[in-house]
Amino acid sequence: MQFFEGSEKKIEVVLQPGQPSLRQLEQPFWHQIVAKANATILSSVHNEHCDAYLLSESSLFVWDDRFLMLTCGTTTLVDAVVSFLDRFPKQQLAMLSYQRKNEYQSHLQKSSFEQDLQALNQHLDGCCYQLGYLDGHHNYVYHLDRPFEPPQDDATVELLMYHINGDAAAYLRSNNQSLEGIRQRLNWSQLLPAFDVDDFLFEPFGYSMNAINGDRYATMHITPQENSSYVSFETNLPQQEAQQVLGHLLGTLQPDSYDLISFNQEQFLDHQPGVVCIDQAQQDLSCGYRMRFQHFVKPASACRSATRL
Repeated sequence: MQFFEGSEKKIEVVLQPGQPSLRQLEQPFWHQIVAKANATILSSVHNEHCDAYLLSESSLFVWDDRFLMLTCGTTTLVDAVVSFLDRFPKQQLAMLSYQRKNEYQSHLQKSSFEQDLQALNQHLDGCCYQLGYLDGHHNYVYHLDRPFEPPQDDATVELLMYHINGDAAAYLRSNNQSLEGIRQRLNWSQLLPAFDVDDFLFEPFGYSMNAINGDRYATMHITPQENSSYVSFETNLPQQEAQQVLGHLLGTLQPDSYDLISFNQEQFLDHQPGVVCIDQAQQDLSCGYRMRFQHFVKPASACRSATRL
């Protein structure tokens, strides 16, 4: 059975005012940060506000005063964070948050979330939360325990989809897929019309996409394997624009279940008939964000056979 761990780890860091621009750092610095996570840079797009790097395992976005990095598979993102903190210690940080969701096969990971915390606590004074039931889908967040006032438009939403179905899912697992075919099915030209899009099709399958427009970003990663399919989409688009994209992705990929995670943005999606929310949590973080977590499930339409291992 072919398997790849699509579940991501995520770091976001904001520097204190007066620090040098992160975009002015030499390129070897970011290559070294990415290498510490056991990933590589595949390609990039740039505009006047942001540098977006597509990685062998997810994405890196760099603005003047902040950066955001996501990695999947068995990457060691916490090692990349520690390496960054060697250059920018906690006194130079305004905000830091580290997220990690539960994995399908956590025993294959190089570290647990608890071990990640031990590494971070050697450099930072932070606190952490678990949102979601331990025996179901859940998300961990660790953040620098320091007051921070994010800008009013600093809001993000994440849609994490499991067990995708339908024509688009079948195409993503097919031998005749192409980048253009995936773009048409996901409808980027209509959903993100003014964005510069950078995407990559992996062998034998798997898809990653970064898109930027000014200081706005979107990123998507698809692991379409039939028995463990996983899709993540994240953006800082305004609420109504984000809602349109999320609704299209749900309708196109038809997941059996999905998580909706947001920071300072409440989303009301047009769920398919029968879909129910079986878990939700909300937490106000001392770093200035309200984190919301919801897990949705649609009823099973048929009895499946067991998977032979």
